[in-house]
Amino acid sequence: MSDSTFDDREFRNALGRFATGVTVVTTCDAEGNRVGLTVSSFNAVSMDPPLVLWSLDRGSSTLPVFEAASHFAVNVLGSDQTAVSNRFASREEDKFGDLDCRGGVGNAPLLPDCVACFQCRTIHRYDGGDHVIFVGQVEAFERQPGAALLFHDGAYCVAASHPETD
Repeated sequence: MSDSTFDDREFRNALGRFATGVTVVTTCDAEGNRVGLTVSSFNAVSMDPPLVLWSLDRGSSTLPVFEAASHFAVNVLGSDQTAVSNRFASREEDKFGDLDCRGGVGNAPLLPDCVACFQCRTIHRYDGGDHVIFVGQVEAFERQPGAALLFHDGAYCVAASHPETD
């Protein structure tokens, strides 16, 4: 950014004021190895057709795998899955370890006990500055009861009903 008064840290802090859901996006590489990472940059794009998006840092070691993959899954974590989030945010070699995953559309791994999962075919990749934005068409989805895990102001949190709602 050319403006020398722009404070990157304060910008990040301001973005942190927006609560996001916590997801793990998964796929498989050309050899069938499972790949996944924790992502909070997930959002709905369209209902018709059903489209979602997420973004990945250009510096991520998983970028070439996701760029080559035809499909991905967005696993929405439940409020009791902070350990899963931390595992997929780490540089740990075998992030899938003891998880009992099943294969979804395009063989994208579906994590157990998530509150929702969206199985997508990649239809667009866009330049997003220091990130690549992936847009997927949802080919299958599921939803389970439970509270979603949130991230706000640099920490995990859970949503509570607002006192002004019925």
